[in-house]
Amino acid sequence: MTTEQWRSARLHNLLERWQCTRQIGCTQLVAGPTNSISDVAGVRVGHVTLAEGDVQTGVTAIVPNADNLFASPLCAGAAVLNGFAKPMGLTQLDELGILQTPIMLTNTFSVGRVYTGLVRYMLEQAPEAGREQATINPLVLECNDGYLNDQQAFAVSETMVHDALAAANTSFERGSVGAGRGMSCFGLKGGIGTSSRYIHQLDATLGVLVLANFGRLSALRLDGMALSEWIEPCLTQPTAQRDAGSIIIVMAIDAPLSARQLKRIAKRAGAGLGRLGSYWGHGSGDIALAFSTASQPCHDVDDSHIEELLCASAEGCEFAVLDALLQATPVQGFRGHSRSTLSDVLDKLAAQHGLSH
Repeated sequence: MTTEQWRSARLHNLLERWQCTRQIGCTQLVAGPTNSISDVAGVRVGHVTLAEGDVQTGVTAIVPNADNLFASPLCAGAAVLNGFAKPMGLTQLDELGILQTPIMLTNTFSVGRVYTGLVRYMLEQAPEAGREQATINPLVLECNDGYLNDQQAFAVSETMVHDALAAANTSFERGSVGAGRGMSCFGLKGGIGTSSRYIHQLDATLGVLVLANFGRLSALRLDGMALSEWIEPCLTQPTAQRDAGSIIIVMAIDAPLSARQLKRIAKRAGAGLGRLGSYWGHGSGDIALAFSTASQPCHDVDDSHIEELLCASAEGCEFAVLDALLQATPVQGFRGHSRSTLSDVLDKLAAQHGLSH
């Protein structure tokens, strides 16, 4: 068998599995019941989506639990894989190892308004913050959706922060919604994706949510296989994407881990990005964050006990990005730019190979 025949056979096998299961990728660990960050009890997600002409953007809220986080913060750790980013609240979180607000995601130019909206929301729970009490540390993370969205429209408002938080639920949409509306990934439509992994040895669940907006098509690997030469002819527009645009990775874990250990787990998300072909390009802001929802005090457990959580971080991140790519719907936006979806491309390739769903 020639190299080309071997590659064609591998592609055919991948497309066969896609048509049968509507999923791609091989797992080592077991997914949670819904394969979602909400498999970690108490975690909810809400979106506000703007989709009109040149404005293709939004806000996504990740709510760790129903408690007042300012009064009862959670242990957290973050890893900056590449720092081409404009987050707010990350410096103090890294210094103190605590999360004291919900996590908000949006586009780069909307960080300021979302920050103010989140402060106003938290003041409803802590009216003396910044006066008799310490100031609030809102966590707002962003990606640049400027290819599909006119960021200079400043379309995101403070009110949308409250609306996204109010909409937070254990069941939520993925793909081209909320902050993910205008995002691109590997030259395809990106956005919101999620996954979860259950670790039997610890009786623990690790849930992941990503805002995927990174990667160039020539680097994309699915099951370790480069597909750009087959994908490119299926696209309606040239890809026009470098590995620059960013990804935000948020992890929830129900084990009582320390901030140091959560930071180690967050860092392993980079291995999941690498499996997909990302090398954290020059202009990409790649940030991973992990928090613990455990009710008991967080503490250092024996590091040997977190081995499977490190594996779950890498695998969960990889599959959350794949979920974002496969759940996305096509979007046409700013200056007529558009992005095709991976699911549509795989269906076209399957039809070309005589396969049908």
